[in-house]
Amino acid sequence: MKASNKFNGIEFKTLLLVLLFSIGLIFVFWICETKVFDMLYKRYQINKLNDVINEYQESNKDIYVLSEELAYDNEVCISVVDSNNIRINYNVMQHGCLLNDSTVFNKVMDKFLSDNVKSDYYKLYNSKTKTNGIIYAFKNKNKNVFIYSNLENASGFLKIFRNQIIYFIFLLIIISIMISIFIASKVTKPIREITMKAKKIGEGKYDNDFPKNGVFEIEELSQTLENVQQELSKSDELKRDLIANVSHDLKTPLTMIKAYAEMIKDISYKDKDKMDEHLDIIMEESDRLTNLVNDVLELSKAQSNVNMYNYVEYDLVKEIKKIIKRYSVIKETESYQFVLDLPRKAMVKADKDKINQVIYNLLNNAINYTGKDKLVTIRVTKEDDCYLVEIIDTGKGIKEEELPYIWDKYYKNDKNHQRNVVSTGLGLSIVKEILKDHNFKYGVKSKINKGTTFYFKINI
Repeated sequence: MKASNKFNGIEFKTLLLVLLFSIGLIFVFWICETKVFDMLYKRYQINKLNDVINEYQESNKDIYVLSEELAYDNEVCISVVDSNNIRINYNVMQHGCLLNDSTVFNKVMDKFLSDNVKSDYYKLYNSKTKTNGIIYAFKNKNKNVFIYSNLENASGFLKIFRNQIIYFIFLLIIISIMISIFIASKVTKPIREITMKAKKIGEGKYDNDFPKNGVFEIEELSQTLENVQQELSKSDELKRDLIANVSHDLKTPLTMIKAYAEMIKDISYKDKDKMDEHLDIIMEESDRLTNLVNDVLELSKAQSNVNMYNYVEYDLVKEIKKIIKRYSVIKETESYQFVLDLPRKAMVKADKDKINQVIYNLLNNAINYTGKDKLVTIRVTKEDDCYLVEIIDTGKGIKEEELPYIWDKYYKNDKNHQRNVVSTGLGLSIVKEILKDHNFKYGVKSKINKGTTFYFKINI
């Protein structure tokens, strides 16, 4: 298994990739040197030959003076033959010049004269130097001019290089291995550290410091894992808080149900009024348990995307008024005030039951946290293409640094508040999931000792 990991590791693969790249580079260089370079050299020599011919046609200099200049300046060899067959050579002693071979030259000249043309190309092969060449013959001012150009590179440097290429390949492989080892060590060391510390996250240890080595991708990975570590730490804390609070919310009503049931059994069964009072408390605590279970199930369904939404058009104002009527008990018994700032009508399109649940949860939250004046305001304002719904309390507010976390499961900025309505601590999480599924914008604004405003926007 260790051997397999070694060959699958980044060091081995980096080494392999760099070696393959080097071999590929050597192959490409060899192709270029043997094929492409020769082709380009031939093209260069032919272009140079054409430039020499153009000089003959355009220059007014004496043909003999011009021939000498062009032969040495352009590294070609030239022979000029006059009408008396007197031949004057220029640079014909250069390496590989076939004009220096009288047999070859006489054959080319005889063929050119017999063809009776003004100019022509003759491609030749030099068996001594094993190179290809070209002779261009043309008539100029009653003289026959023959220009020879070698079509293959005869550079001594490249010949030496071709003989020494094996050493070049060996050197390149060594350099490639050194580069790959450097790259692998630069990359793999921090990755190993990151892997070890990522495993610690899986073990529930959230105090890891991830390495940074100047490589953008590795630093980005380290930053991402640090963010994950922070979020998991918060999630664990919230989970522990959730378990503690749900356990408390289950324990309290169960204790009261048991206590009042025992009281009915032992004492109040003889007094109908007392028994009814105790039975009412048992029913209220049973409702609290039911709501807790329902909220947990509702949140689980919302986060699992199993909720089916039924979008309909309806009057939002009418529904809000219906909801407020159901709070008439606490208005009368505990002097709560509900201020309604609503338009006459507000036609919207959404899942009516789910949006009603959002409003219920936000109202319950406002009732729980409003100030001593027990004032809760519900405001609906028309904007461009939506209605802004605001639920406002006059409580002590929420600290700015706590605002991002209030939508988390069972997060409470005041864990010792007195609940006036049945609440489970999951209401805002359910609100968030429903509004996200509707793709409605939502948020919260708060000022310390002045109150908090929860809002969402619902499409017209």
